[in-house]
Amino acid sequence: MQPPSGLPDGWRRHNPEEKMIPEIKKILYTTDLSENARYAFGYAASLANRYDAGITIFHVLEDISPTSNSLVTNIIGKNKWEELRGQNENEVLATIKSRLTKFCDDVQAELPSCPFITDNIKVKIGNPVDEILLEIENNGYDMVVMGAHGQGILADTLMGSVSRRVVRRCKTPVLVVRLPE
Repeated sequence: MQPPSGLPDGWRRHNPEEKMIPEIKKILYTTDLSENARYAFGYAASLANRYDAGITIFHVLEDISPTSNSLVTNIIGKNKWEELRGQNENEVLATIKSRLTKFCDDVQAELPSCPFITDNIKVKIGNPVDEILLEIENNGYDMVVMGAHGQGILADTLMGSVSRRVVRRCKTPVLVVRLPE
């Protein structure tokens, strides 16, 4: 059988007899700072170590709902709300980024035999699914690693709504990791 003439970006062929093997050089690790996300990071670090890939750590703060935004605007006024929000967003983003840096340092200390490279730590505000998909689309990641949350009684049938929606809409391979029972 004749191999395809062109290979997708990020794929390589060792020789004509071998199957196509994806190159994994850029991993997006998404986190909500939960225990499950911390567990999933072990998989991102392991993959990065195995493939000599870099990891971008990505966290999305969910934006305030339009209803809440409208309510606060009506109470304190649009200008005051925008001023407070701008000040608080910068502080919150800096705090989250600091926590993620510490988290990364802690994991590297726990896994000295598994070195990995953190390319970047990014924090955005918005809809988590939309922001994750936009980050993937704009930055050419080879793989996404994220944790999933079970929903109580439905834990065996549902993964977290964010991870489920990312898997459905993402064109890049996504590894969804659940906490072991």
